[in-house]
Amino acid sequence: MKMILSLMIGAAVALSPPAQARPLEAIRSSGELGLCANPNSLPFASKAGDPPGFQVELGQALARELGVSLRLDWIITQYQMRSAACDVLLDVIADREAQGETRLRISKPYYRTGVALAVPSSSALTSFKSLNEHTKVGVQVGSVAAMIIGQRRVPTSTFGFESDSLDALSNNELDAAAVTPTAASYFNLTHPEKPVRILDRDESVTNLNWNVAVGMVRPDDALRDAIDAAIDRLRGDGTIDRIYRRYGIVLDAPK
Repeated sequence: MKMILSLMIGAAVALSPPAQARPLEAIRSSGELGLCANPNSLPFASKAGDPPGFQVELGQALARELGVSLRLDWIITQYQMRSAACDVLLDVIADREAQGETRLRISKPYYRTGVALAVPSSSALTSFKSLNEHTKVGVQVGSVAAMIIGQRRVPTSTFGFESDSLDALSNNELDAAAVTPTAASYFNLTHPEKPVRILDRDESVTNLNWNVAVGMVRPDDALRDAIDAAIDRLRGDGTIDRIYRRYGIVLDAPK
């Protein structure tokens, strides 16, 4: 099953017609919070529902906090977000510049992630700085990590999906894979016979680290405030941590 990097939102979203705003009052009146998610992108979401994915579980928790049920709007690409008329997306980059073309408003962040190096358990590599002209690294095609690692004259091999580079790493075709800790952690959960070691992210490289938040499609202030308050409660009582931990992922606090 392919794992997409759901955090990235296509610039072409800006070309889509504007969605009808859904203020908090309308959501509560309809009794539903609409979540846009990919139907085949575990650990993010799965239409098959077993497991449903952490985005679906967190969406259900957010809906309960708002006193409504969750409606899933399945989309394959971010191009479909506006026509699906959902209210929120999860795991979006909490950066106004990054979201400039999507026109999503973002909530308070609920965890921090970025790009880390996954390496074989026996590897001597310890960080991005230990990469050199003799190490081959798997990167996502067109990613910032591909550009930064390439500028350091480190040989790379490009992949369309993080799961593909992790498979190549486990088959000894690479020395390291530049992937999100989310992807590497879920790989370890689902491939216990050949786990990878996940190195610490390098916070000195700004573009390889980011906070994650709820993306809201044209909310009113009341909805934004209600989502922020719900995130605070769900972080405070450990709900968000428990949801992600079921998928093998230990969250770092946002900065």
